[in-house]
Amino acid sequence: MKKYCTALAAAAALVSTPVLAETLDNSSIVQLVEVGLGESAIIAKIESTAATFDVTTADLIDLKAAGVPSNVIAAMIGKANGAAVSNSATASLDSPDPMVPHPSGIYILEDWLDTPKMEMIDATTSNQTKTGGFLGYALTGGLASLSFKAAIPNREARVKSPKDQPTFYFYFDQANASLSDRGNFWGANAVTSPAEFSLVRFKVKKNRREAKVGSFNIGGAKTGVMEKDQIPFDYDRLAPGVFEVRPLQSLEEGEYGFIYSSSTGGSAIGMAGAGSTTSRIFDFSIKDAAAE
Repeated sequence: MKKYCTALAAAAALVSTPVLAETLDNSSIVQLVEVGLGESAIIAKIESTAATFDVTTADLIDLKAAGVPSNVIAAMIGKANGAAVSNSATASLDSPDPMVPHPSGIYILEDWLDTPKMEMIDATTSNQTKTGGFLGYALTGGLASLSFKAAIPNREARVKSPKDQPTFYFYFDQANASLSDRGNFWGANAVTSPAEFSLVRFKVKKNRREAKVGSFNIGGAKTGVMEKDQIPFDYDRLAPGVFEVRPLQSLEEGEYGFIYSSSTGGSAIGMAGAGSTTSRIFDFSIKDAAAE
């Protein structure tokens, strides 16, 4: 009777003990590859299961040597970085660590300071469109182009960089899916990539800065920043909704900004359509601090 009771107690203990949830690690993925499970199935497993992946350079080399496909390794990196972003309950406005959650927006990394930090670049919406080249347009009967320019107030941006190739970080709304205080910063239309922006240099006027955002001639209207006016930049996706952005060339002293694709109101054809543009601009200055 005593043995029977002991057996019942042991069985009850087993039933009451919670089963630990599965957690994937690097060795788990290597095992799945070794048994011949396909890439798609392994990636689906990664996306649907908790994981603690090690993704240092040495770890990635070991994974590749073990035969883990590149697409699977990329999914592991994304999972690891995504977990790093979502593990924090609060967002920071100035942490220099890009994997610390930040509210949606565009930030410049001020790594020239004694204590590096990020600074958020406030968005400026330009609803004011100025025209240029009207005389040439009129004299040539529309053969010469009439240009449209987005104008923003003041001669200088509030955010300044002494570096000619600063680093920027873009945080889109999906990066903050775990933050209770998140909002749709980018508006009704989802913005998901830095590729939707143009980096331009502004021309400084008496009390404003201007950038060309459209043109019109007898052949028709063009809206958005012209390719020849765009400054090339590259970006890397660090985690869902988190991107590191770098200009591909040194920026001379002056006024710059990332322009979110201009939209047109009214007719999309003709001068009226080209002239009714709205641009969201994240502006900054390249300025030698020693010269101030």
